[in-house]
Amino acid sequence: MRIRATGGSRRARRTPVAAGRPAAPARTALLATVLAAALATGLAGCQSDAAPQGSNLDPAQVDATDPPDTGECRMLTPSDIEQPSNASRTVPCEDPHTAETFATGRLPAEFADAAYDDDRLAAFAYATCGQEFMDFLGADESLAMRSVLSWTMYRPSRTAWDQGARWYRCDVVGGGPTSRTLLALPARTKGLMRKADDDWMACVKGASVDSAPRVPCSQRHSFRAVTTIKLGGPEDDYPGDEVVAERTRGFCGDSVGAWLGYPPRYSFGYTWFGRADWESGNRRSVCWARTDQ
Repeated sequence: MRIRATGGSRRARRTPVAAGRPAAPARTALLATVLAAALATGLAGCQSDAAPQGSNLDPAQVDATDPPDTGECRMLTPSDIEQPSNASRTVPCEDPHTAETFATGRLPAEFADAAYDDDRLAAFAYATCGQEFMDFLGADESLAMRSVLSWTMYRPSRTAWDQGARWYRCDVVGGGPTSRTLLALPARTKGLMRKADDDWMACVKGASVDSAPRVPCSQRHSFRAVTTIKLGGPEDDYPGDEVVAERTRGFCGDSVGAWLGYPPRYSFGYTWFGRADWESGNRRSVCWARTDQ
C-alpha cells in the first residue's frame, strides 16, 4: 500500500480562502489500518509472502486448517504484521500484549480456488476486518483512521492454503509496520474508541507528517490527525492521483483552519492514498494540524 504525505501553510481570515503553499509530495509505506489507518491498515495486498519466523510460534497453529478463536491476545511486532500468516503463541490478555483477535471466520466460496496472493483478498480484508474493527472499537470511519490503533488480517500458511484451508483472522494492534514498536494494549480493547482518548489518537513528532512514525497524542507531538475527507462512494471509479491530491489539499487547508479556530497563520499536512487502496475500498484522506504540543 502506498500513501502520499505533504503539507502547507496558510494565512487565514474568518473564512479561510487564502492560497496555500504545499510542499513537494513524498511517498511512504503505511499499514492500512486504517490508518490508519491509520488507516493504516493490514490489508492483504500490503503483506509479503515471507513465512513467519522466530521462536514465539505455536507449532499447533503453524499450518492450522481451522479458524482461530476471537478474544485471543498475542505479543506481535511490526515485522509480524507485514506477514500474510501468523502463528504466534497466545498470551493471557491480562498480561502484556500488543494484539487482540476481534474477528475470525471462513473465507467466502469465491476464494475456494483462489491463489494464495489473490488481489481480491485486499478488498475482502478492508470490507470485513475494516468494518468489524470500527464496530469492535466503537468508532466511525473517520475516527478509526485518526487512531494509532490499526488492524491486520491473517490467512492460513501457504501449506495449509494448498491443503484447502480458507480462513481469516483480524487482529487489532497499536501501530503498524513503520512503528518502531507496537503499543501495549489494555486487557480488553472492545469499545476503546467510544471515548477518543489521546492515548489512542494519532499524532506525529517530526518536521512533517511523513518524517516520523505515528505516536499517541498523549506524547509530545508536532502534528495531529484532526479530520478526514471522503472522496467518493463505494461504486465510484478512482479519479486519479492529481484529482485526489488537489481535493485533499483544498479540503484539509480549510478544515484544519476551522479546527484551529482560524488563526492568523497555520500549517497543515495531509495524507492521501492511491489507486490500489481505492480499489481495496478506502475512499478517505487524512488532514493533520500542526500543534506543537
